[in-house]
Amino acid sequence: MPRPTAAQFAYGSATVVATTLALLLLFRTESGVGVAAVGATALALGLLVALRLPRPGHPTAGGTGRATTDRASSAAARTHHALEGIGARERVPAARSSERPSARSSARADEHSLRR
Repeated sequence: MPRPTAAQFAYGSATVVATTLALLLLFRTESGVGVAAVGATALALGLLVALRLPRPGHPTAGGTGRATTDRASSAAARTHHALEGIGARERVPAARSSERPSARSSARADEHSLRR
C-alpha cells in the first residue's frame, strides 16, 4: 500500500477538525454518545477526502502522469498533420494591388475571409 502524501494528510486533518467543530456547534451535543458519533463522522469524512485526492504521477492526476502526457502529445501530432494536409489543398490568393480600396471593401464586405 502506498504511503499518503503531505497533501492528503493536510486536507484530511483539516477536514476532520473543521467537520468536528461544525457538527459540535450545529448539534450542541453534550452527551458522550453524541460526541462519539460526531467524531466518527468527522474521521470518516476526513478519510474520504484524503483518499479522493489524486496522487502525483498517477494518470488521473489531471495530466501529470506519463501516460496522459504521451496520449496528449500523440493527439496533438495527429491534429497537426491533419491541419497540414488541409493547408496544402486550400490556398488563399493574395489581394490585388490594382483595385481601389473603397471598391474592393464594398464588393467583398459580405464574403467570409478564409485567411487564418
